[in-house]
Amino acid sequence: MAKISAPAALILASFLFIFCYASTTVSSQPSNSSDPFLKCLSSSIPSQLVLTPSSPSFTPLLRFSIRNPKFFASTTVRPLYIVTPTNASHVQSAVLCGRQAGMRIRVRSGGHDYEGLSYRAERPQPFAILDLSNLRSVRVDAPSATAWVDSGAQLGELYYAIGKASVQLGFPAGLCPTVGVGGHFSGGGFGMLLRKYGLAVDNVIDAVLVDAKGRLLNRTTMGSDVFWAIRGGGGESFGVVVSWQVRLVPVPPKVTVFNVAVSASQGAVDVVTRWQQVAPALPEDLFIRVVVQQQTASFQSLFLGTCDALLPLGTCDALLPVMRCRFRELGLKMNRTQCQEMTWIQSVPYFYPGTGSDGTTVEYILNRTTSLSTYAKMTSDYVRKAIRRDAWESIFATWLARLDAGIMILDPYGAAISNVSEHETPFPHRAGVLYNIQYVNVWFDGGGGGAAQFKWIREFYAFMEPYVSSSPREAYFNYRDLDLGENVVVGNVSSYEAGKVWGEKYFRDNYRRLAAAKDEIDPDDYFRNEQSIPPLGLGNNK
Repeated sequence: MAKISAPAALILASFLFIFCYASTTVSSQPSNSSDPFLKCLSSSIPSQLVLTPSSPSFTPLLRFSIRNPKFFASTTVRPLYIVTPTNASHVQSAVLCGRQAGMRIRVRSGGHDYEGLSYRAERPQPFAILDLSNLRSVRVDAPSATAWVDSGAQLGELYYAIGKASVQLGFPAGLCPTVGVGGHFSGGGFGMLLRKYGLAVDNVIDAVLVDAKGRLLNRTTMGSDVFWAIRGGGGESFGVVVSWQVRLVPVPPKVTVFNVAVSASQGAVDVVTRWQQVAPALPEDLFIRVVVQQQTASFQSLFLGTCDALLPLGTCDALLPVMRCRFRELGLKMNRTQCQEMTWIQSVPYFYPGTGSDGTTVEYILNRTTSLSTYAKMTSDYVRKAIRRDAWESIFATWLARLDAGIMILDPYGAAISNVSEHETPFPHRAGVLYNIQYVNVWFDGGGGGAAQFKWIREFYAFMEPYVSSSPREAYFNYRDLDLGENVVVGNVSSYEAGKVWGEKYFRDNYRRLAAAKDEIDPDDYFRNEQSIPPLGLGNNK
């Protein structure tokens, strides 16, 4: 593909107009062509790109990107309109008309937001969704090892385009192919390459942003503080990022993967206890995560094939000696048949839950649909000091043995992710972190189900308090959890002080700098939701 130039044409695009409302499902406002939003919209965006509740496509599109069906309940606050822009000028129009009409928008890329705040609200208020699913272009420039990717693209589409361009290029982002690029990058974004190449946002080199004034800005024109803020400071706080330029990373022609399950009766407690110290200290080319469920720990690994081995790069024969030397507790349970060699792009469906080594083709990661049958509750922790063996015994014997038990996912840090200062980007969980924990519990009964699963995850979270980070107890923004706190609006602006309750858990000391960047780009707090960054304004820190 031809080399991609900076989006100068976008930066010079003229400002247009548009905006959006919202309502609850209990009390929807009727669509009305005399509505200021619709009148403004009609002069700037084709009518087929604006959906009202009376549109046949409204409910299917709303449901399409809802990844957690508990947020489609009859009591949740839904949008009045859905706007589906096809270019940056439509996004500008949405913002300008929103300001003109005194209405707000919520921006959705992939819909995986764990609290659904990109398409619903906790309390009754008028809003509309700016759905970016039509903005999904991926433009790879293999010779320069860079790409431009629109926020509405999904990770699977980004990975697929990279894999088609070169088998020796990759990108360090998340495992799930249906996650939207915009939201994922906005929170940091990590996956199986994090110990080699860090976060997704560590590899963002430019972006196109529509701010609250409807201006189209790039890295230079938005300023260094705002460019810093959008790379991990949370979605829907500083504007609408239309597209991102990323640096691609080298991967070998073949990588090695394995997924080895160890049950409690086979010594899972001992292996997990040892993993805490080994995994963050392994060579950066070897990543081993753990999924703990039903008293079984599954060790999932991506090996880029260098380490200290003298055998050909990326082979299982190179990996096994490393495992037996560096991680004996697991290495002795492995054999040659348990690992596979493949290209990096083939490893994406291998690790995605439900596909594994079942013969799934790479094209699977282009699938944009997900099941609406699984309800879920998630939260997160960071571990800076290895958890004692007796605590792991209790976790396996008590918490994971319950009928309502969920899952623990442990992702090791160290190496590249820790070599970056915690102030280099808003994502602060760097040096000193051993691993991240994601707690997940799911259920299938939408008619009043979920109480036991919520209870398990909240009680288990309380149990874990002595063993995880403290002052603050850290959390990962992309595993957003409203149990950690919500914004309080004072005088039509979110309170900076009230936001500390959740903000310092996600961002530590970077929270204040994020609020200062918010002051710079959106002092009136136009872009906001229940966990958006408040502005650091005089009279607003109460």
